[in-house]
Amino acid sequence: MAKNKKTQEELETLEYIRHVKDLFPRLERIRLLALDVDGVLTDGTINIGDDGEAFKSFNAKDGLGISCALRSGLQIALITGRKSPIVHRRAEELGITLMCEGVRDKYTALTMLYRSLGLQQEEVAYMGDDLNDLPAFKAAGLAFAPDDGVGEVCGAADHITFYPGGKGAVREIIELILRAQGKWNSLVDSYRQDGQGDQQ
Repeated sequence: MAKNKKTQEELETLEYIRHVKDLFPRLERIRLLALDVDGVLTDGTINIGDDGEAFKSFNAKDGLGISCALRSGLQIALITGRKSPIVHRRAEELGITLMCEGVRDKYTALTMLYRSLGLQQEEVAYMGDDLNDLPAFKAAGLAFAPDDGVGEVCGAADHITFYPGGKGAVREIIELILRAQGKWNSLVDSYRQDGQGDQQ
């Protein structure tokens, strides 16, 4: 192989970087990131025992990313079709106060939420992984899907993450938004100096 010929992996990485840079003008406007839960904050596994849902597995990197987002003025919301005390506990740990549960119509839920916050559509991003998230994509200014999202959702997304749901996809998007808004480097510096004592 010729020395100047790039590998497929290098080409994909370059394409990713180019695509991300193209998104920066739109990422700069984002003030609210709304997230599905199962398949986005988790890997989509639902563990049900005799008394209902037994547990969920969350990713610590996603958790710290959410803490960074909230500290930087980026609002985080959860929009889910299920109701779960486990999700409430996780949201409380991370400081998430915007939650819509038992949602059948995610388009209406997201639209009502961002309007109640005084935001415009172009200031809203949403991440989902399955077909019931497609209506929310239409309500958001930017739509994201994790790497393992279903084909129709990935096809409708403005950006697909490197990482799968529950394995760092949320952290990846938060970093992109904060980098586009020029907030990431100062945030990292604050950790170098003092740390922040975050829940993860």
